[in-house]
Amino acid sequence: MRILSASEQVAEHLGEQLRRGTWTGTMPGEARLVAQLGVGRDTVKAALCKLENEGLLEGQGAGRRRRIVSPEGGVAAPARRVGLLSFESAERGADYMIELRHLLEEAGHVPFFSSKTMLDLNQDPKRIARFIRKTAADAWVVTSGSRDLLESLAAQDTPLFALFGRFAELDIAGARPDKSPSFTAVARRLLDLGHRRVSLLCRRQVRYPKPGKPVIALLKELDAAGVTFSPFNLPDWEESQEGFRRILDSLFGLTPPTALILDEPTLFHAAYHDLARRGLRVPKDVSLVCTDNDPGFSWCNPSIAHIRWNYRPIVRRVVQWANSIARDKEDRRQTLTKAEFVEGGTIGPAPR
Repeated sequence: MRILSASEQVAEHLGEQLRRGTWTGTMPGEARLVAQLGVGRDTVKAALCKLENEGLLEGQGAGRRRRIVSPEGGVAAPARRVGLLSFESAERGADYMIELRHLLEEAGHVPFFSSKTMLDLNQDPKRIARFIRKTAADAWVVTSGSRDLLESLAAQDTPLFALFGRFAELDIAGARPDKSPSFTAVARRLLDLGHRRVSLLCRRQVRYPKPGKPVIALLKELDAAGVTFSPFNLPDWEESQEGFRRILDSLFGLTPPTALILDEPTLFHAAYHDLARRGLRVPKDVSLVCTDNDPGFSWCNPSIAHIRWNYRPIVRRVVQWANSIARDKEDRRQTLTKAEFVEGGTIGPAPR
């Protein structure tokens, strides 16, 4: 006996209605189906995705109703094994990764985390490419991939989706938040508060082989205010606990920064603890900004200055891509979602 999930039950009901000819032309919108069936919107969305996967419906783009396909021509697409290559193991517990796995399963796919992460493979593009070739998967979702890694993987035959990372101008599907305007807003606010010694600590894939667009937007704003770029603003460092501590020792050794921008919550929390160890107060001595959000920020006092974005459109885009791959349709569309700078209590005037 197989117990059906709520979305599978809804999909069976809607599929039967389609075969009876209850609707023609286009499918009713999600809001109408939610009201008719008395179930949640996520359940209806997953059921419609399953019907798309079975060939009974066909998407026509954002904001448009799905087209109904003749049942005689609808053939169920086989399940696809979708490999998830994360940057580090901690990322597997992130909200967006949990929801991504759930929605892929709801759509009939078989998602799985790879046995090794990018950090396990030393972020070596050649090692990662060999590892992916040896791992059985019909498609791969790669998170936070560097430019050289994504270029290497794009040359392979297996369909690839870049979740975040440096995929611009590559012929692969991808989705990420558009942080450039938010980085500009961060720079302007810090400059307004009198900060001139600003350092951004970010991962290698963000700064190599050249800085990404958000980082360039930040540096341009600083340059326009007369802050000449130097390694002080974008330091190179070894990505380890010891390497992070060494770069902070170096930055605060002579002329310390008055503002630190950290590229992810892990680095933000590590920097916060390090500053406390040095006897430096936030924001009185040093202002801190995180370029990502974290659920734990809502518990912090003072509130955390950070860049906020909604991960759900990005997750839905990955599932849409997987459904296209299952139907042997090419899908290399790249999408950006809106991000915004949220000013918190961890930034203040530059110390005299």
